[in-house]
Amino acid sequence: MALYYLDTSALVKLYVREPGTEQVLRLASGTAQNQLAVLSLAQVEIRSALRRRERAGEIAATVVIQLLERFQRHLEAVFLKQVMTDATLDVACALVDKHGLFALDAVQLAGYLALRTSSGSNTPIFVSADQQLLEAAESELVPVLNPCSAKR
Repeated sequence: MALYYLDTSALVKLYVREPGTEQVLRLASGTAQNQLAVLSLAQVEIRSALRRRERAGEIAATVVIQLLERFQRHLEAVFLKQVMTDATLDVACALVDKHGLFALDAVQLAGYLALRTSSGSNTPIFVSADQQLLEAAESELVPVLNPCSAKR
């Protein structure tokens, strides 16, 4: 069983059809028997992403409510939730300094690094559609997957 850590750019693809959705759906399918992890902050980030699409007229408000309810059920029953700690934020600060990442991208990568430390021999794969974040992760020797890439 593989362990995949989804940053929000990958996570949203489970709920909104966009480039990379099919790849993330394959990772999440029951037949794949993968475990999916997300940072606790994802509940704020996915809400922001969905509400932004609602304000832009891309998704109806009733659909957003349904998607948020589905995400909440997944958060409680499907996803392994990586909590944010002060140590995670300290690592995120160092990642900002080292890689010039945006704040929440650095927090996501720091959350992954915390999960990797606690997951023992099952090294998680970092899944993101953000190229700068993927490059920073690779320089930290993190195995990555871009669901929008043709490479698998």
